[in-house]
Amino acid sequence: MNEETASPKYTNRLINEKSPYLLQHAHNPVDWLPWGEEAFAKAKAENKPVLVSVGYSTCHWCHVMEEESFNDEEVGEILNGNFVAIKVDREERPDIDALYMSVCQAMTGGGGWPLTVLLTPEKKPFYAGTYFPKRRMMGQVGLMEVLEQVKAKWETDSKKLQELGDQLLSELELSAANNRIDKDVELSEGLLHHAFQLYRTIFDDTNGGFGQAPKFPTPHNLSFLLAYSQKYNNAEALRMVEKTLESMYKGGIYDHIGFGFARYSTDEQWLVPHFEKMLFDNALLASAYVEAYQITQKPLYAEVAEGIFAYVLRELTSQEGGFYSAQDADSDGEEGAFYIFSTEEVEEALGPQEMKDYCSIYGITEEGISRGYSIPNLLEGTPDEMAEKLGITPLALRTRLEEWREKMFAYREQRVRPSIDDKVLTSWNSLMITALAKGAKALQKPEYAKAAEAAANFLWNRLRREDGRLLARYRDGEAAYPGYVDDYAFLMWGLTELYEATGQAVYLERALALKDGLLDLFQDEAEGGFFFTGKDAEQLPIRSKELYDGAMPSGNSVAVKVLWKLAAITQDVKLKGVAERTAALLGKAAMKYPASYAMFLQGVLVMTSGGTEWVLSGRQEDPALQEMISLAQRAFTPEASLLIHWEDPESKLAALLPHLKDKPAIGGKATAYICRDFACQEPITSLETVRELLVKQVEETENK
Repeated sequence: MNEETASPKYTNRLINEKSPYLLQHAHNPVDWLPWGEEAFAKAKAENKPVLVSVGYSTCHWCHVMEEESFNDEEVGEILNGNFVAIKVDREERPDIDALYMSVCQAMTGGGGWPLTVLLTPEKKPFYAGTYFPKRRMMGQVGLMEVLEQVKAKWETDSKKLQELGDQLLSELELSAANNRIDKDVELSEGLLHHAFQLYRTIFDDTNGGFGQAPKFPTPHNLSFLLAYSQKYNNAEALRMVEKTLESMYKGGIYDHIGFGFARYSTDEQWLVPHFEKMLFDNALLASAYVEAYQITQKPLYAEVAEGIFAYVLRELTSQEGGFYSAQDADSDGEEGAFYIFSTEEVEEALGPQEMKDYCSIYGITEEGISRGYSIPNLLEGTPDEMAEKLGITPLALRTRLEEWREKMFAYREQRVRPSIDDKVLTSWNSLMITALAKGAKALQKPEYAKAAEAAANFLWNRLRREDGRLLARYRDGEAAYPGYVDDYAFLMWGLTELYEATGQAVYLERALALKDGLLDLFQDEAEGGFFFTGKDAEQLPIRSKELYDGAMPSGNSVAVKVLWKLAAITQDVKLKGVAERTAALLGKAAMKYPASYAMFLQGVLVMTSGGTEWVLSGRQEDPALQEMISLAQRAFTPEASLLIHWEDPESKLAALLPHLKDKPAIGGKATAYICRDFACQEPITSLETVRELLVKQVEETENK
């Protein structure tokens, strides 16, 4: 029988799962089980330790460990005979991942994926690490060695391992207990200035970004600095952001052929990426580029944001409107194979004469970065800079570059494509909804609002139970897992941005409904803030709170920002108090190193500013009102909320926000109200006055 059509030699219980990552391991010789009580009951009944392996489908080193170890019959034999083996998709179960990653970091000082943890049948961890080769290699312990040692220790002194598990959990519980409000903490602008000084200290003046390789984009750092630069007229903060955004765009981390950003750069120049493309990275980056465009009006930033949107809408969008999670780093068994080019391949795509110019501009050489292959990049100069060297106009070069890009794209499409992780995650989708809504506003492109609406409606209709409980993951017709705090906070954020982009009150109504769920399911009324899991979710050994802003912002940080905004919009003093209590909790943690709390700092910036609400009232068809709305949407006003008040008796907004009846269109003319701390200035009916208030910073930058 042909090998390609032969039935798999092994099939385990993961074959019944929906997760692409778990399904990748369904034919390992390891008798994997999904996380659940059945697996731990088996471990208790058979008195075996538990190996938990956590990863995700587009993780390169997860693929390597599978190939080296989990596809190996010798590894399968020792695991099946002496352990209960559990596979976890960290993107479906970030609660499990967060708990045991904290164990790994406590035990080893580091973390990453694949995450490998050994537990007692009571879920208590006693050993943790990340990637292991099968056998010891270059001083790194091998998986077989670990398993053999644990097997022997479990047989002779399992009590000792139980005690170690108890000790580790006690330490984590003690750490979690410190996440409580400090009534002496007073949030002030000093925290913002301290953070700025830290960013300036670790800023890479040569290459942009912060710290050394590997370099992660961490776009919420940039969003904070943009807001900080505007509030304090700080040119240095803006310079750091622009240097970083331009350097990332020039580097190989940006896909100059198909658009979108890779996960991170392995070097300081942003040249050689880890090639996987994640939805949440691209969402947060699109937001940062849109915001930079709003401040500077530089076309490059709009161009990059639109490239990200084009990539996501082309590659990561389902027919139902939801967004897929990621695109793999590997294709045809090799990391980055889809994205790299030799000079010969460029010649095949473009012809000999065009090849020479293309390679000169995009840094493709005979030697390449590795084995004669290069990553297209613009580190030698932007198209405008290169046009001068080539003796042609920038417009002419840009026309040629687009023609070349289309040919290179078509050539690349003939290759084996990286796989797509097609599960839909509520939290990550919400970040892309936010980005698209921001793009729709800043660029005045309704097609982005339509895409955001399609995704928001998909989440609302397919990722909620009948009782309104939000769920975390959808794939292949199945929605599953009670939503986490990130799902609630991020979707509330996305819906408020979508309301501002469309004026459709239904999105604000949904955000307020989710607010009730957030408070009911996640709030720690005793110590402040929000737990990562709801009170109705599976209870792990520790119910933790995620506070700092890592690769993604924390749910608590986003909650501060969005709850403060909703409190201002609804004039809900109690909700304002919840936002302040959450901020007090995060403020205590942030004072140690505020640069790790960039999203939270954006909330602090608004809170210390008092916040502003723009209420624009009038008839929907009134051109003056539409112009006012356009001006408000285009302006960079991170401290402000926008309420679009159509004067319609059937308006849902009037029912949601009764106080708007006091803000009518004066004399039937489009009217703007500017409010702070529940007090409003005199209404404005002059379009020119609104223009002066909202657009002066835009016009100033346009004239520079």
